[in-house]
Amino acid sequence: MPAPIRLRELIRTIRTARTQAEEREMIQKECAAIRSSFREEDNTYRCRNVAKLLYMHMLGYPAHFGQLECLKLIASQKFTDKRIGYLGAMLLLDERQDVHLLMTNCIKNDLNHSTQYVQGLALCTLGCMGSSEMCRDLAGEVEKLLKTSNSYLRKKAALCAVHVIRKVPELMEMFLPATKNLLNEKNHGVLHTSVVLLTEMCERSPDMLAHFRKLVPQLVRILKNLIMSGYSPEHDVSGISDPFLQVRILRLLRILGRNDDDSSEAMNDILAQVATNTETSKNVGNAILYETVLTIMDIKSESGLRVLAINILGRFLLNNDKNIRYVALTSLLKTVQTDHNAVQRHRSTIVDCLKDLDVSIKRRAMELSFALVNGNNIRGMMKELLHFLDSCEPEFRADCASGVFLAAEKYAPSKRWHIDTIMRVLTTAGSYVRDDAVPNLIQLITNSVEMHAYTVQKLYKAILGDYSQQPLVQVASWCIGEYGDLLVSGQCEEEEPVQVTEDEVLDVLESVLISNMSAPVTRGYALTAIMKLSTRFACTVNRIKKVVSIYGSSIDVELQQRAVEYNALFKKYDHMRSALLERMPVMEKLTTNGPTDVTQPNGEAEPTSLETKPPPSGLQPASQANDLLDLLGSNDITPVISTAPPHKPASAGGELLDLLGDLDPTGTPAPAPQIPHPPFLLDGLSSQPIFNDVAAGIPAITAYSKNGLKIDFAFERSNTNPSVTVITIQAANSTELDMTDFVFQAAVPKTFQLQLLSPSSSVIPAFNTGTLTQVIKVLNPQKQLRMRIKLTYNHKGAAMQDLAEVNNFPPQSWQ
Repeated sequence: MPAPIRLRELIRTIRTARTQAEEREMIQKECAAIRSSFREEDNTYRCRNVAKLLYMHMLGYPAHFGQLECLKLIASQKFTDKRIGYLGAMLLLDERQDVHLLMTNCIKNDLNHSTQYVQGLALCTLGCMGSSEMCRDLAGEVEKLLKTSNSYLRKKAALCAVHVIRKVPELMEMFLPATKNLLNEKNHGVLHTSVVLLTEMCERSPDMLAHFRKLVPQLVRILKNLIMSGYSPEHDVSGISDPFLQVRILRLLRILGRNDDDSSEAMNDILAQVATNTETSKNVGNAILYETVLTIMDIKSESGLRVLAINILGRFLLNNDKNIRYVALTSLLKTVQTDHNAVQRHRSTIVDCLKDLDVSIKRRAMELSFALVNGNNIRGMMKELLHFLDSCEPEFRADCASGVFLAAEKYAPSKRWHIDTIMRVLTTAGSYVRDDAVPNLIQLITNSVEMHAYTVQKLYKAILGDYSQQPLVQVASWCIGEYGDLLVSGQCEEEEPVQVTEDEVLDVLESVLISNMSAPVTRGYALTAIMKLSTRFACTVNRIKKVVSIYGSSIDVELQQRAVEYNALFKKYDHMRSALLERMPVMEKLTTNGPTDVTQPNGEAEPTSLETKPPPSGLQPASQANDLLDLLGSNDITPVISTAPPHKPASAGGELLDLLGDLDPTGTPAPAPQIPHPPFLLDGLSSQPIFNDVAAGIPAITAYSKNGLKIDFAFERSNTNPSVTVITIQAANSTELDMTDFVFQAAVPKTFQLQLLSPSSSVIPAFNTGTLTQVIKVLNPQKQLRMRIKLTYNHKGAAMQDLAEVNNFPPQSWQ
């Protein structure tokens, strides 16, 4: 066969390829020739062919078929063959391939070879790709070479020992005797690899860490000699003597001094010397200073030394190199919690980094700036961060807005400042704020009673003509709905009041409804706000009715449902509208992580609950609930708000429950036994419950008889849930005129749970010609009931109201 081309010629040929396909064709042609040569067992050119194969492997082409040829070269007696063979083994083989096991004997022989360069090749290969089995078999030879006087072999043996320890940690003690004299070596290469070996052993074994702590003075002495020695051309890098060894020693000192007072004290002086004597004009010196700072921060160093380390990082912030500034910011972010005051001294420099063009530096500076915020600098830092929010890229706005919210919540000097700051964020980055920003701000505004007029005025001005920031528009709509009367009245002591009419306020909210920028949620806020203004404004009620009726046919189902329910308030339940649309009570926040709605059964709110936003389809009839609580006059009473009479009994329950939304008058109080939801709350919303025939014959009682009105209670058990007692009330009118707008309300002690379904009508006919029926469900009565009732109706042109109490029922035989 003709002699194969040389590696140099192959490289030159491949580089002349103009396309990937042409290069691939050349490689395939040469691989075919190499395969043919391997089949011919051509020992003369095997070394050349494997070398070319390794070059192809480096280009990304498959070269696995040359693995066995590498083993043949390793077994050769020629050094040139061994060199290529070992290089091929390191590149083409790893411990996952069985063929590498065939190398163990060759490596063992070469570790005992008479030539140090052959021994070096074997050590490099074992340290690169030796498996656990190979390391166990050859650890003895490595340990023997670690004790040799040949510095060339010792440094390679130390690195090989590191690989052996990583693969087989239990062999660590084998190398302990050989490491005792390693630090006495004058050769820098041996010193460097020795420090690497010691570091590996200390990181993997607490016992080794305790054992090598006595070497701290020796390491300090080596480091001192390095920084005090004169010019050494062999080890000098930019005027610094062997910076690689200095960095390795500093890392080892950091491990040895961690959580150890004696070791930390022994290295304090040398760390101060390194920090003050290292030249910082070149990156080499900055690398040493950075390692010094990390060591100072990680050991139990003196406070003055820690301040010195932070000052070094502060100087790094002034460096023109962006990498150094980024490293400094990252390091300061890690130390700000432990050395807050020292980092505060560099606050202005850190804030200046917010203006950097590099996005990585900008992000680190933003994170560090928020970490530096406290009660003393909150105003100044927020001013800088809000300025940053105005000009930063979109990817920063979400994190920056969240940081401002958290910092303002924690350190706000006043409620007005807090409100102004959050409004500024919503104005600047409204679309990027986190989801709970709106309910959190609403909660803050609700609690700031004295700021209501100021806030609604500021929000009204903020959204005039600009509806792009949806969270801001949502908060503004909510506030205008709640405090629109304050806006129109012009009562604002904090600044000059705005002069605005009722129609102008409604114009703004209607503009929100029709704006293309408004999200469905925002439109829901606006429609609810308009509805609430029907009780705040006196002259625009008819206009509000028209707006609500228009959206009753909206294509948006949510908006349509709200409009239909609000329209029902105007038509069917107008007597309840003022109570349902009353101003929201003060909200107390439960946690700082996010808003939650915590509601007690029967609509009673926990003292620590937070209502995040006005439920558009669940407006609480606060005045009626309060009236009933006043009526009952006891804290152990569970109120039940009755439903107003509809025109059609069959569909009344569902319609009215939709109207009341998430007002839950029947949740289970803490002392009451837990039952599945469906049997009680969802076992039918019609006025006619399912009765059990077994209960027939239980006598009814007369609960109320006065002024011609008589109310009887009849008792049944629901067959869908035996724990539920069903009480059917029958109201009869013996007078000569009908009783209209009849409303029945009831309350029971908290040991019970009560649900009041819709009545069959709102009118009780005169002369006992008909009755009004209504169903009450009581959950699991453990003893006889005590119920207080409130009756409201119109009779003879006058509004009538009466209170009564029904005790000791049902009859004892029921139990």
